[in-house]
Amino acid sequence: MDWKYLFTGWDGRINRAKFWAGIAALIVIGIIANLLDFMLGLHVGDHGVGILGLVVSLVSIYFALALYAKRWHDRDKSGWWSLIGLVPFIGAVWILVELGILQGTNGANQYGPDPLA
Repeated sequence: MDWKYLFTGWDGRINRAKFWAGIAALIVIGIIANLLDFMLGLHVGDHGVGILGLVVSLVSIYFALALYAKRWHDRDKSGWWSLIGLVPFIGAVWILVELGILQGTNGANQYGPDPLA
């Protein structure tokens, strides 16, 4: 799997397995950053927010949006559909169903060849 393309490319298509692998990698990296914050005492204030965790979270937004864009492309929709996530609750459910559960377009579409072909 080409992790650089997965997290930085905005064009092309990915299937559900690669999408979930990317999401899992982001979660693991976030957990590791928070554990390092805890072990190194890098928490700021009483809220338990750590410096490493904050930096990783901000960088992960870019990586997640790149994943979302490629997955939306597999559904034959624009990556701008990621903005639906700004709608409270409904947006998160919509993204979960569209990107994480539903199958992509069979065959080639305007965004590229079928990633399963």
